[in-house]
Amino acid sequence: MGISLYIILSGAIGILLGALLAGFFIKNNSKKLEAEAREKAKSIIREAEINAEGLKKDKILEAKEKYLRLKSDFEDEVGKKKNILITNENKLKQREQILSKEMEQLKRKEAELDSRKENLNAQLHAVQVRKDELDKVTQQRITDLEKVALLTREEAREQLIEMLKDEAATKASSHIKDILDQAKLSATKQAKKIVLDTIQRTATEHAIENCVSVFNIESDDVKGKIIGREGRNIRALEAATGVEIVVDDTPEAIIISGFDPVRREVARLSLHRLVQDGRIHPARIEEVVAKTEKNIDEEIIEIGERTCIDLGIHGLHPELIKMVGRMRFRSSYGQNLLQHSREVAKLCATMAAEMGFNAKLAKRAGLLHDIGKVYPEEAELPHAILGMELAKKHKEHPEVVNAIGAHHDEIEMTSMLSPIVQACDAISGSRPGARREIMDSYIKRLKDLEDLALSFDGVNKCFAMQAGRELRVLVDADNVDDTTAGQLSFEISQKIEKEMQYPGQIKITVIREMRSVNYAK
Repeated sequence: MGISLYIILSGAIGILLGALLAGFFIKNNSKKLEAEAREKAKSIIREAEINAEGLKKDKILEAKEKYLRLKSDFEDEVGKKKNILITNENKLKQREQILSKEMEQLKRKEAELDSRKENLNAQLHAVQVRKDELDKVTQQRITDLEKVALLTREEAREQLIEMLKDEAATKASSHIKDILDQAKLSATKQAKKIVLDTIQRTATEHAIENCVSVFNIESDDVKGKIIGREGRNIRALEAATGVEIVVDDTPEAIIISGFDPVRREVARLSLHRLVQDGRIHPARIEEVVAKTEKNIDEEIIEIGERTCIDLGIHGLHPELIKMVGRMRFRSSYGQNLLQHSREVAKLCATMAAEMGFNAKLAKRAGLLHDIGKVYPEEAELPHAILGMELAKKHKEHPEVVNAIGAHHDEIEMTSMLSPIVQACDAISGSRPGARREIMDSYIKRLKDLEDLALSFDGVNKCFAMQAGRELRVLVDADNVDDTTAGQLSFEISQKIEKEMQYPGQIKITVIREMRSVNYAK
């Protein structure tokens, strides 16, 4: 029992010692774990603090960069606006300086003008005083001369006129003698032309154009429609065509007067269409006239083509064909230009064939010899030179070109075709009744009258009427007002008086019409 107790006590003591040892080891391990945990916690805290410090620094840097960028942008914007303000201020200063300089210049000019005005007034006064003195001296000298010569002013003038008459008579006699000598020298040349007349075998009619066309109507009742209410229709027709419509007591006929054959033909065809249609009013008249003018252009081309076919001329340039057709409405000294050119072409072909030259080339040159007279634009060159340039431009034969340019001796003849064309042109124009020089000069005067008025600004159209005694000028209503129209009429009349010679007086009528047109759709 004692042994058992001992064993029990020994076991208990062993257990107690084991427990104590275990507790000791456990305590030591817990302290170590606690220490390790604390170290880890401290390490984590340090890492967290380090990371937080780094993140804080990054954020601060980012914030600083953003701040600096915004600050830079703001400063740039402020700088730009500041530069703009400085530039505007500089411009304003420059403008102020310029304005001040201009004001100073204006003041100086005003002062100079005032000074010049005073000087001019002083000079005018001095001139007037000098003029009065000269008048007195001149009158005194005239009086002295009359006393010395024992003649009055009128008597001296009469003696001077008699002396000039004698001198003029002497010079006129000498001039007449020179003319007679020149006529004798040219008699041989004229005789050769008469001989060439016998060569021709072509007989054509003498076509003399006048300035009047007659439009026949079926009944005199139509005249009232053509005149219109208060004459508005006939005025519209005259304004659109540039001719004068004469409605008189001639039964069943209306007279169309105008120096331009194209205008007369346009007016005649327009009247024909209006009378057939029955609707005659200003708007319809303008529409019909516009269509007729277009048809006339087509007819001109057709006339040119038909002429070339009749004469057997091929390969002519379309522009030359059109100009040949335009000859139908052009006259030369009263002789129809197309009829004259056709006649010259036939004469040239006959004469060239008799002499053994190229008849077709001669016929071509004869037809085109006066082509320069129908050139659509005004040119300062002679018609022969102008026609030569046109033929050269459209690649005509060199002999044809030379014949056109040399038929009035403006250039030297280089082929035998040229004298043939010149001779045939003289034959066609020299036959009795073929030409009237008075008519050509009369038409030229009317054309010059229209061209003079067209040279003024704002003038759209111009028509010479009443045989040149009236000039109707149509102006642009947008550029010429009523006051300017009156001034324009006066200026045209003054220029006509200075630059032209004419019998009697010329009435200048400036017509200004304002139209407002709208369409209801």
